[in-house]
Amino acid sequence: MNDGRVLVVDDTLFNRRLLVRLLTGIGHEVLEAGDGREALAILRAPDAPSVDVILLDILMPVMDGYETLEALKADEALRDVPVIVISGVDELESVVRCIQIGAADYLPKSVAPEILRARIEASLAQKRLHDLERATMAEQALLLGTIERQRSELSRFLSPQVAALVSSEDGETLLAGHRREITAMFCDLRNFTGFSEQAAPEEVLGFLRAYHAVMGELIVTYEGTLEHFAGDGFMTFFNDPALQDDHAVRAVRLAIAMRDRFVALADEWRRRGHVLEIGIGIATGYATLGRIGFEGRYDYGAVGNVIIHAARLSGEAGPGEILIAPGTFAAVEADIEANHAGDRQLKGYSRPIPVHAVVGMRSTEAV
Repeated sequence: MNDGRVLVVDDTLFNRRLLVRLLTGIGHEVLEAGDGREALAILRAPDAPSVDVILLDILMPVMDGYETLEALKADEALRDVPVIVISGVDELESVVRCIQIGAADYLPKSVAPEILRARIEASLAQKRLHDLERATMAEQALLLGTIERQRSELSRFLSPQVAALVSSEDGETLLAGHRREITAMFCDLRNFTGFSEQAAPEEVLGFLRAYHAVMGELIVTYEGTLEHFAGDGFMTFFNDPALQDDHAVRAVRLAIAMRDRFVALADEWRRRGHVLEIGIGIATGYATLGRIGFEGRYDYGAVGNVIIHAARLSGEAGPGEILIAPGTFAAVEADIEANHAGDRQLKGYSRPIPVHAVVGMRSTEAV
C-alpha cells in the first residue's frame, strides 16, 4: 500500500535512482523530473496526479532549486505541498534562503535513509493535516453558503428577522416562546370592501400588489417584524426577535412613512374612480411571542393585549389617521407632534382609553 506520492527533482540520474529505490521500498509512489521546469510541467498538467511531498535538488540546469521553490510557493495550487531540499550545497546561507522561501526541510545528499524516511513521514503527516483543515474549511464554507441560501429563500416567505431566527443557533429557544415588551402596529385600508365589489378582480389584485410592495419595502427599511398581512392590512411589531431600544419611535416613523407613501397610490386609484385610504393603530406593551400554528404550517406571532389594543385603534382610526395608545405616546412624546384625540371606547374594553393622533415627527432625522 502506498503511503504517499513523492516527486523527486534532480538533474543527476544516479541520484534520482537511489531516491526512487529508497522511496518505493518504503511504500511510496514516485514521480521523477530532471529540473525545475520539468517538475512544474508535471505538477501543472491538466491530468496531473496529486503530489504529497517534493524532494528538490538545488544545483540544476534550466531552472535551479531556488527558482523552482519560489515558483511553487507563488502558485496557489502548489504552495501547500511540502518541499524537502536535498542538496550537496551545505552552506548556511543556502539553508536559510530555502527555509525563508518556504522549504519544509533542508537535508544533505549524504543523509541516512532512516532520517530521510522520518522527514518524509513528518512532511506527509503535515500535508494530510493541512488537507484535512482545508477540507473542513471547505465544508464549513459550503454549510455557510447553504445556510445563507436557505435564509435568502426563507426571507421570501418570512420577515427577514424571523428567517434569520429560524436558521440561528438560539432560534429554537425564542421560537418555543418568550415574553417581551413590543410595539405593535396595525394598518388597514378604508373602503376596500366597496372597492372590491366595484373593481374587476384583476384591478384589485394589481392594486394589492402595488400596495404590498410599497408597504413591505417600508417595513423592511424600518426593521419591523411582519407577523402577517391580509388582503387589506398589515400587522407588524418591533423589538422582537431583534432588540430595539427605540421600538416605539420606529413604529411611529414607519406609520408616518406608510401614510406619506400611500398618498401617491391613493391618487392614482382616485383617478380611476376608487377612493382608498389607510388607518393605523399603534400600542406598546408586553406580549408572548413564538411559534404559532401546527406541524407543517407554522408562523412566528405575538399574543397579548397589546396586539388587541393596536388592532382596535386601527379600526377606530379615520382615513389617513395614526392613533397611538397611552403607553406608546409616553415613549415617543418628545419625538413627535401629536394631538389628543379624546377618550375612545374601544371594542372589548370596559372603560374609555385616552388616544393621541400623530401629526408628524418633531425632526426629519433619518431612520
